[in-house]
Amino acid sequence: MNKKLRVGLFGFGVVGQGLYDVLHKTKGINAEVAKICVKHRDKPRPIDAGYFTFDKNDILNNKELDIVVELIDNADEAFEIVSTALRSGKAVVSANKKMIAEHLEELYNIQRETGSPLLYEASVCGSIPIIRNLEEYYDNDLLDSVDGICNGTTNYILTKTSEENRTYEEALKGAQEKGFAESNPRLDVQGFDPKYKLTILVCHTFGVFEKPENIFNLGIHNLSAADSTFAREKGLKIKLIAHTSKLNGKVVAYVIPTLVHSDNMFYAVRNEFNAVQLGAAFSDKQFFYGKGAGGHPTASAVLSDISALVYNYRYEYKKVEQNGGIPFSNDHSIEVYIRFPNEAFLKELGVTDIKQRFSSNETQYVIGKVSVESLLKANLNDRDDVFVAKWN
Repeated sequence: MNKKLRVGLFGFGVVGQGLYDVLHKTKGINAEVAKICVKHRDKPRPIDAGYFTFDKNDILNNKELDIVVELIDNADEAFEIVSTALRSGKAVVSANKKMIAEHLEELYNIQRETGSPLLYEASVCGSIPIIRNLEEYYDNDLLDSVDGICNGTTNYILTKTSEENRTYEEALKGAQEKGFAESNPRLDVQGFDPKYKLTILVCHTFGVFEKPENIFNLGIHNLSAADSTFAREKGLKIKLIAHTSKLNGKVVAYVIPTLVHSDNMFYAVRNEFNAVQLGAAFSDKQFFYGKGAGGHPTASAVLSDISALVYNYRYEYKKVEQNGGIPFSNDHSIEVYIRFPNEAFLKELGVTDIKQRFSSNETQYVIGKVSVESLLKANLNDRDDVFVAKWN
């Protein structure tokens, strides 16, 4: 393609500036940022003011722009931008995992209706090229499972509690000081951010569209010194892992703190790094590792999508067509470590097959089985007296 593609960019925060930087320093990608839409008129910016507009229609209605890149925080506004751009015939790149997860089936249908492509590699695990691999390399291999450390903030916190014996509160404060965690870190530490990413992975792994609210997520915000001590004494580490697999002809998926052994590849994934492990029938286990956040790592994934659009690439969603509506289910049990307040809670949660129990003046826990459906209904993210981790 000889024509230089002109990009309209929404958002000029850390990732937007990173994209502008890498795009103008990278040789061989025949594209340029032509117009940038931002909200705040008085905010100082490091490039010429002529690039900027404050009216979204200056991009959405501009027939001279070929690609719309959406890099804003607000999921509702992002969906309006992306859907409008697709319907107007423009190719779109997005990094908004919440928006994509909540509207993925609708966005899929808009792409089929209009023929306009939407790429969103940067929405899952930053610089790790997992979606493209699921779409292309694993389009015929029989995938069994995907597991991932998909959130750098929580992995940084868990690294500090494990290796430096910091409390959760101390580790969170350190993550905020380094810019890894927001002042309100709820989406990260309660497991919502990795759940949005998992929702997208479920589609590209098994061809299933599932609403995020039907996928169980539990974070690390209730991690106590007793939980960290338990893991350390057992030679384990706690990692927040997103999981999906096929079980008895159905797709299962959840995000939960997980106790991993030293022979588990996730054991060595430290600080703000992400990792994804695929299990497949023919290629066995494959492991991807890299930075999951930050301006340049995320911008590199956006840049990769822009480069792919130069060559008319699009997601084919082959598994959606192949799998014919394989059902999603939370009706299965997993083995877990549970620090709990009282016996009534265990009964309420429906814990069975208890194989280990401990009680002291400071804490009490059991290791037993519980259904994911029960965990989902219990709204554990709203409690401050419970910690649950998968016994892996």
